[in-house]
Amino acid sequence: MIRALLILILHIHNLSYRYAGSLAIRYEGSHPKHRLMRYKEWFLDHIQDDDVVLDVGCNTGGMPSLFSEKARYVYGIEIDGRLIAKAREINSRPNVEYIHADATELDLSKLQQISVVTLSNVLEHIDDRISFLTKLTSNLNWRAGESRKLLIRVPMIDRDWITLYKKEVGVDWRLDPTHYTEYTLSQFREELSSVGISIKEVDIRFGEIYAVCSVS
Repeated sequence: MIRALLILILHIHNLSYRYAGSLAIRYEGSHPKHRLMRYKEWFLDHIQDDDVVLDVGCNTGGMPSLFSEKARYVYGIEIDGRLIAKAREINSRPNVEYIHADATELDLSKLQQISVVTLSNVLEHIDDRISFLTKLTSNLNWRAGESRKLLIRVPMIDRDWITLYKKEVGVDWRLDPTHYTEYTLSQFREELSSVGISIKEVDIRFGEIYAVCSVS
């Protein structure tokens, strides 16, 4: 009886989290996490004015549009054609180019040499992340020299005790049902290391990992 009640409460906790987000969007017009977490600004702080940036999974172009205020040129790539169409409609900028494609199958010969790749809440949505990262980093048209930077943001599974407890008792623990994984810091390091990516700087905020990485 107690276990059944516990499971019910944990399911309600999940529903409350999701409905709170949905209602907050309706109330404010956009999700308050963008304003409160300032994650886009973290990415922007690690971009230089001579960088050519590839934003993978650009959605409707919010991040490429912001990066364009600082970077020399920005590519936004998105596999969902509807999102790319919206990005071109609402976030068109002179130094931004939106591409509808799979980042691992993109014809890189037509792009300028890339110095920074950004992955904001992308990896957790990919099942075979090792293959994805290997293809992306090895096939990319990198700028010559040492500037091969990746800026990565991913959610942590150990962001709080209740997430780990949900997983223990068999209740969905993910922030989003489309996530294949959520990370501990050690798991994140190990995954990146396996494909030749090293973490140079790391920050933990709002239960997420923010990492400045380099490709060997």
